[in-house]
Amino acid sequence: MENLPKKVRSKKLSTRVDLTAMVSVSFLLIIFFMVTIELSKPKAVDLSLPDNDITCGWGGCFKENRSVTILLGKNDKLVSYMGYVENPMISPKETSYAKDGIRKELFLRNKNMLEYSAKLGKTGRGITVIIKPGKESNYKNLIDILDEMAIAKIDTYTIINDFTPEESKLIAAQ
Repeated sequence: MENLPKKVRSKKLSTRVDLTAMVSVSFLLIIFFMVTIELSKPKAVDLSLPDNDITCGWGGCFKENRSVTILLGKNDKLVSYMGYVENPMISPKETSYAKDGIRKELFLRNKNMLEYSAKLGKTGRGITVIIKPGKESNYKNLIDILDEMAIAKIDTYTIINDFTPEESKLIAAQ
């Protein structure tokens, strides 16, 4: 029995896996997905629109002396008037989105209406603004005018997406 060959055992090598690259890739993927999720969230604007019973439609529930209509056209065109387009109380005029433009006009008209309402004993009844973006106006113009509503503290406004034929002629002519 002495002459039996010895069993040859294979030498076990220690196995060591370097995971440095895998950790780096994992962190990059985590950062990538966090950024893409944050960028894909929809951005929204808070709208403070009046109740349905207040906005009745074409001239139905808006009083002539309280309604201001703002028409948005192409190339940042902005036309506003007070009352009805057929017989406006303040005739249509082109103005700008600047500080001395529509903002000043809205402040002045709202202040006058609040004072007038206070004389009648009805507090807090300012102007009602009807915003009408045209097909040629861009999204930035609508957001700008909504920002002006917030700055001028106009509580009651609505967005109507179609022009009357008179308003179409008005926005084209100005």
